Amino acid sequence: MSETLTVWGLSTSWLELVSFLLSVITVALTIRQIHWGWLFSIVSSGLYAAVFFDAKLYGDMGLQFVFILVSTWGWWQWWRGTDGDGPLTVARLTLSQKLMSVFFWLLCFAVLVWFLRAFTDTDVPYADGFLTAGSLLGQFLLSRKKLENWIVWIIVDILYVGLYVFKNLQLTALLYAVFVVMAVMGLRSWSKACHQ
Repeated sequence: MSETLTVWGLSTSWLELVSFLLSVITVALTIRQIHWGWLFSIVSSGLYAAVFFDAKLYGDMGLQFVFILVSTWGWWQWWRGTDGDGPLTVARLTLSQKLMSVFFWLLCFAVLVWFLRAFTDTDVPYADGFLTAGSLLGQFLLSRKKLENWIVWIIVDILYVGLYVFKNLQLTALLYAVFVVMAVMGLRSWSKACHQ
């Protein structure tokens, strides 16, 4: 599945194309708060791990395995709730949760940059580390149905477009441009559904 093909004038592989399509389905279902989106997230994450390995984006590759674990947990959270008391509802972060989120992002960024510089041959440790850390935060907030997950995704997705263009993952760069638009749609949709 690694042979090169051209889609919409962009050079890609079958693996990247299938990952792209499954990822769009994932976000579309998530915007609508349909828990089956987590299944598509698990499959697309597994496929994207192979795409990122080939591109030497090891932080993003590792992130896909974390996404698989968090998606399994998120699926359960969305379906059953925290204490088995029913599905989660959309809520906002408190001020202290927002501060903890920023701290988590920066701490993960520092650890990931150290790891990527010390143990991999990546040529973009800072970008890979920052965006991987932000993606971890976004995925966690999404699994808890926190409205602010969409703000994190908007920031991360905009920056990912540039990184993927640099790494010659043109179709994935296009995907993340689509994700920016979808994240804005998700923020608007979830703002209307927010119960807090």
